[in-house]
Amino acid sequence: MKTNKYYKVVAGVFSSLLLLVSCLFVTSCDDKLELTNPNQQTTATFGNTAEDLEECVIAAYNHIRMEGSYARVGYTIDLTRGDEVWNSSQVWYLPFDDLNVPATDEICMWPWREWYYTINVCNFILSRTDAEGVEMTEQMKRIKGQALFIRGLSYYNLAGYFQTPIVITDYNSYSDLNSLYGANNTYDEVWDQVESDFQAAMSLLPARSIGGQWAQGRATSGAAAGFYARALMMRHKYSEALTVLKAIIGGTYGTYKLMDNYGDNFREGAKYENNDESLFEVQFLDYGSQGTDDEWTPVNTSSNATQGNAIESNFGPGDCGGWADLSASPWLYNLFKAERTTSGGLDPRLYWTIGTYEPEWDGFEYGNVCYTLPMSGDAYVVTNNNYGGLPIAKFTNLRTGIYDKVVTGLHCGINLRMMRYSDVLLRAAECENEISGPTQQAIDWINQVRNRAGLASLKLADFNSKDKLFEQIANVERPKEFGCEYGRGFDLIRWGFFYDSGRLEQMKQHAAVNFWTKANYEDGVITFTPKDAVDYSSCSKSSFDSWTNGHEFLPIYQGTLNDNPNLVGNSANFSTSNADYFSGKGWTVHPVVGL
Repeated sequence: MKTNKYYKVVAGVFSSLLLLVSCLFVTSCDDKLELTNPNQQTTATFGNTAEDLEECVIAAYNHIRMEGSYARVGYTIDLTRGDEVWNSSQVWYLPFDDLNVPATDEICMWPWREWYYTINVCNFILSRTDAEGVEMTEQMKRIKGQALFIRGLSYYNLAGYFQTPIVITDYNSYSDLNSLYGANNTYDEVWDQVESDFQAAMSLLPARSIGGQWAQGRATSGAAAGFYARALMMRHKYSEALTVLKAIIGGTYGTYKLMDNYGDNFREGAKYENNDESLFEVQFLDYGSQGTDDEWTPVNTSSNATQGNAIESNFGPGDCGGWADLSASPWLYNLFKAERTTSGGLDPRLYWTIGTYEPEWDGFEYGNVCYTLPMSGDAYVVTNNNYGGLPIAKFTNLRTGIYDKVVTGLHCGINLRMMRYSDVLLRAAECENEISGPTQQAIDWINQVRNRAGLASLKLADFNSKDKLFEQIANVERPKEFGCEYGRGFDLIRWGFFYDSGRLEQMKQHAAVNFWTKANYEDGVITFTPKDAVDYSSCSKSSFDSWTNGHEFLPIYQGTLNDNPNLVGNSANFSTSNADYFSGKGWTVHPVVGL
């Protein structure tokens, strides 16, 4: 579907959804003359055939690659609230990285805006597929399944970011201002909806084995199953999640496997994207095949849209034309350096995660390059010239050799792999460990991921407790496999790390950084390098020092609260702790364990 501009907005679909509200205000008391514009689609004339609904599905997919969903801010905010990434510009994203963003920050509204646009389209589709007399053909099942998956994905993000958003599932709600301006749902109610949508999608969607163009980039039963397991784990439903994860591993939803080359998960082009490891990814057009108009908001409908993402712009070093906003933490870099492969080399995942010079990279993949520019050992490449930072290579062209500098804006054509098979394996290991760990089965699933990177297999005898194996999964295996990818912020919340003093201290240590400039280094004012491990007791800053109770979530934007008298703020708006909710569920935080 990528070659057919899979994410091009269908303008007629969009206008028909907006027309419903406007019609409330244009009804005349004088019915002497009625004119119908045959060129104006409405909710009455559009969406009554499978072909119309296919266009709606495309419109729904389009909304997940906007500014506030996955094209930039909606993706990168989760990275900033994790411990693997820090704000090297000390400007853009700074309050999100400091975990104390105020409710007046408009950026908070962008993910809310985008995901509700997406939900609106999905609700319209479902109002048609669920209508009386509709025959559920195979095509209609796929249409309905995709709408359910995308709506579930939308609420997954809204729950993970905003904690208590409004759940709207009835399209008719939009014609009634009382229901349109709804009140908050509880955190559990939102997750109940997420689980329901993903579970229903699992039974309607085909497996990826259907093949052909249909399966390229669309949600399949495997994607729905994977995200269903993720949703279950957000509320510690480990037994249920393990059953689903085992079914994925066993091939119930199609065949998935780890790619031999880890780097194939982060390159663009048909040879690499939608590969055997990918359960679901957001589609972007390859570089050079896009239009020229950046579309930052969902109200734009340019036929010449770029249809790329701007993740690379935020990651890219300033000297290479990037916006120099986000960098990998020194903790993550040194975690990679702490363990060699069985042949004595560096973990190849480091190459694709952090853009540093290493002697071992000469002759490896594209070699020691920053875009197409050669790197050397005595010339440190940093993200930001004022504050330093280790450049993030993942989901950028820093290592691909496609071009010599960042093409800023919505131009990067690398698909964002939102769930990979390695996540299935490591989540299965985590669930197994929570239920009856440590076990050899959990170790075996972990070793599949480690062995792909050339690392030695773990041994069960080295893990004498569930807590120790959890530590290995949470702070070694997952960071090295998924470092600087979306999802770490969700993990820290579900693990309860914000509600335990030991874990909070650990996150502060992980996120510790030292500001670095080339001039000060050359003048001897500072003696450390950007790669050195950071001593938290004397660091320049750590993101988690400024975390405020409740701000593991984003506050609901004050402008949204002002517009909706039925809506109230969440824990971030009021800076209230969520520790009682966590412990009240009977959940416990694993204590920090030395490895």
